[in-house]
Amino acid sequence: MKAVRIHTFGGPEVLQLDEAPQPKPGENQALVRVIAAGINFIDIYQRTGIYKVTFPYTPGMEGAGTVENAGPGCDLTPGTRVAWVMAAGAYAEYAIVPAARLIPIPDGVGFDAAAAVMLQGMTAHYLSESTFPAKSGDVAVVHAGAGGTGLLLIQLLKSKGATVYTTVSTADKAKLAKQAGADETILYKDENFVARVKELTSGKGVNVVYDSVGLTTYEGGFEVLRPRGTLVLFGQSSGKVPPIDPIILSEKGSLFLTRPSLAHHCADRQELLQRSGTILGLVHNGKLRLRIEKRYPLAEVAQAHRDLESRATTGKLIVEVAG
Repeated sequence: MKAVRIHTFGGPEVLQLDEAPQPKPGENQALVRVIAAGINFIDIYQRTGIYKVTFPYTPGMEGAGTVENAGPGCDLTPGTRVAWVMAAGAYAEYAIVPAARLIPIPDGVGFDAAAAVMLQGMTAHYLSESTFPAKSGDVAVVHAGAGGTGLLLIQLLKSKGATVYTTVSTADKAKLAKQAGADETILYKDENFVARVKELTSGKGVNVVYDSVGLTTYEGGFEVLRPRGTLVLFGQSSGKVPPIDPIILSEKGSLFLTRPSLAHHCADRQELLQRSGTILGLVHNGKLRLRIEKRYPLAEVAQAHRDLESRATTGKLIVEVAG
């Protein structure tokens, strides 16, 4: 089978399209024929060595396809449509996935949509429901509001009655964020987002900042939070945040700081089913709108990584592995 693998850490050029043996499922595993795979920053963190992996390694933590066959203890029938998240190997024609990670795709939801929403959709869900359970009247800043997670997070926050300000880099991205429901968009290249948020809130600040950007934005996040506000760092697309002296949290108003991960919000099978069921249900009934910006063949995964790293993309990037 064809599989994109890395044999060393590095830039997009280390992603190789290899011929690899088709794996066999073990106990409580299934062999899945991959139809579509999501491209995410976690794949980049693994490729560059920020997150350590063992070589040769097939990236791709999110995918959708059909069960080819099941190992002992896995009762999934061949042909069953499934999706998964937080299990590696989706950049390949076939992937071994633990049965406990597989989620049935409901009728009416396509493979592309399932692969596009699992990681970013559940991330948006845990951020708005668990990390900081937003409610009506809350005011939030969402960085990278035109990205895949940003567009979904804006929609979920607005459905809960929150006011959402978002930062974007271009007027086209601002339009997309507005379409998702953002109350105000801030073009961070043209204006200081800290000053603009303070202006929008009459100096009161916001309840929460959802920050997937990291290095270039986290300090501003402290400045726009109201006392006892929460800075949620859930990514580092601009670089890793340096160590933070906890006294800063006190000085800025008894703030809360957290660095959550999806892995800890879907580790339990029941929680995984609950989150994925909610998100897939919202997609199915049209209450959560997906934007798939671009689709790539398996041989062009390296270009997909370049495009995502450029931070010039909007919505979701996916790999179409099979038709």
